[in-house]
Amino acid sequence: MTRKEFIEFIKEFRNDLENNKSEWENQTLENFLEAMERYTEDIQGYYDNFDFKMNADEPSWENFMNILIGSSIYE
Repeated sequence: MTRKEFIEFIKEFRNDLENNKSEWENQTLENFLEAMERYTEDIQGYYDNFDFKMNADEPSWENFMNILIGSSIYE
């Protein structure tokens, strides 16, 4: 994923929050950041469980994208 693709993702992600807020588990910034912290700790397990060949310790735009998506629904 390129930086430009990540920027486009962010636009779509923000639009999804605006249009589908009731579907988001973490609707406030405080809850979202708390979920982001926990999801970032657990994301390697997600990658391993679904056999994604990604290393969560190597920062990438794709890792950032996955953390944001996960944080929106993580309980």
